[in-house]
Amino acid sequence: MYKSVEDLIDTATARRKPVSDLMIEQEMQTTGLSRDKIWQKMERNLEVMKKAVAKGSQGDGVHSKTGLTGGDAAKIREYRQTHHSLSGDTIMKAVQGAIATNEVNAAMGIVCATPTAGSSGTLPGILFILKDRIELSHEQEVRFLFTAGAFGLVIANNACIAGASGGCQAEVGSASAIGAAAAVEVAGGTPEESANALAIAMANLEGLVCDPVAGLVEVPCVKRNAIGATNALVAADMALAGCTSRIPVDEVISAMNEVGRSMPTALRETGQGGLAGTKTGQLLRHKLLHEM
Repeated sequence: MYKSVEDLIDTATARRKPVSDLMIEQEMQTTGLSRDKIWQKMERNLEVMKKAVAKGSQGDGVHSKTGLTGGDAAKIREYRQTHHSLSGDTIMKAVQGAIATNEVNAAMGIVCATPTAGSSGTLPGILFILKDRIELSHEQEVRFLFTAGAFGLVIANNACIAGASGGCQAEVGSASAIGAAAAVEVAGGTPEESANALAIAMANLEGLVCDPVAGLVEVPCVKRNAIGATNALVAADMALAGCTSRIPVDEVISAMNEVGRSMPTALRETGQGGLAGTKTGQLLRHKLLHEM
């Protein structure tokens, strides 16, 4: 079990192996399963992600039973087809994939929690644009998920990944960070560059609160995954360009944890503060409670 990102990176560098291989080996040791079985399990996760993106993007999209969210991924798909987007098609396709996944989650569909259901759109948003952008093979797609899992495991063991524990920085922030690290590896970057991408992405979202309207994983959760995906792509590019984090990656993770633990409970998934505490947020909460 790798106790820190530094440990993970040092091992990968010393053994001249990608982080994805280290994660597969660790799973083999932990579970006793063969490499093929572990690979097949991750392929299943990949398939779930692909289906969620497709379902959320087709036709008019999917809509939650509350009516709070739905159809935005389809709107973005249409916008991409008929307009020259301000941020470019790469970014907007990543946004579409991220939102599509989280709309499926809000509509009680099947998603792959990465690391949570509330942040389940971030990795697909990153991965499937990279598949097109740099022509990833199926093997690279699966390896992307193993790499993200390795970094995510370190974060989970040393900090927090739940909004109730550390705010949305712990959910979407962690998802964005591990996605940035995985993006660097599949793009041919070094383990050290992956670590820098993680640190940059996590630092960018440090302090992000968890303030779901009516306590539901819909507003603002769905759209925050779009920010998580795009933030990861920017952080990965910065790391590949040679930009580094002046604060060591493990200290960034510790800082995220400290900030999250110090947040008032009203900003940690209780649906009391932030956007949930606004006049409109409270009106929506009372309306939904009355109807349910």
